[in-house]
Amino acid sequence: MSYRIIADSCCDKTARMADWDNITFVPLTLEIGDYVIKDDESFNQEDYIRRTLEYNDVAKTACPSPSDWAEAIECGEDDIYIITITDKLSGTYNSALQGVELYKEDHPESNKNIYVFNSLATSGIESLAAEKIKELADGGESFDSIVKTVDDFIVNHCALYFCLESLDVLKKNGRLFALAATILKKLRLKMIFERNKQGNISHAGQDIVMNRSLSKMAGIIAQNVEGIDLSDKRLIIAHVCCEERANFLKEKIAEKVKFGDVEIVKCSGLNSTYASNGGIIVSYTR
Repeated sequence: MSYRIIADSCCDKTARMADWDNITFVPLTLEIGDYVIKDDESFNQEDYIRRTLEYNDVAKTACPSPSDWAEAIECGEDDIYIITITDKLSGTYNSALQGVELYKEDHPESNKNIYVFNSLATSGIESLAAEKIKELADGGESFDSIVKTVDDFIVNHCALYFCLESLDVLKKNGRLFALAATILKKLRLKMIFERNKQGNISHAGQDIVMNRSLSKMAGIIAQNVEGIDLSDKRLIIAHVCCEERANFLKEKIAEKVKFGDVEIVKCSGLNSTYASNGGIIVSYTR
């Protein structure tokens, strides 16, 4: 059966995806005051971050509409795998579900198999899920088998940690308790957060110096994969205008554990918005 992967733009594009001809990205919308753009292939991270730093308020985002998803599903492939950011941080997952229903209403004769994966995360976990789907589909796995395997893969075989230079955007957009964010800012702590299996974020560590926080993150990751053969495991480091910092973290992780493959990518527009200038997001398989 032919298949297509449809992901929201929170899925950071990896080098492996460069030559895929059966993946569609449905963009979110980014807003900096009156400056409104789509989070698509034209996104320029450096220009966008410059604008956010010059803006006196906070950047906002809007999820794709159900009709955006329905339009993406109108393709020639039989099996449709949709991947979205966690429903705990965005309405994108619910919008995708509505888009599926809208497509079915408009095409009652359609025999497409369609499934929406809640990545329970963002960034690299969406990328890893997309790569897993492609691996299984290209290997001839059935639609139902792929759905079951990738749902388990997302929950039990992927992890995500992030460390931010600033918590302002998360605070102002309600992703953190305002009081907690204010206290952390005063203390100037560089917090390490992790994605839990429910798709929420929780505290994993901190330091007052970013590089020390990243070193601690490397140690946490090493503990998390202790005893696991990593020769075929993959790690993705996504960054917001801080490639040097991403390489520093890559080296710190390599000092402790050896993943089979490590890739550094730029964050998408949505992830750049919330991770902010200097932010780092690490996703990996285990």
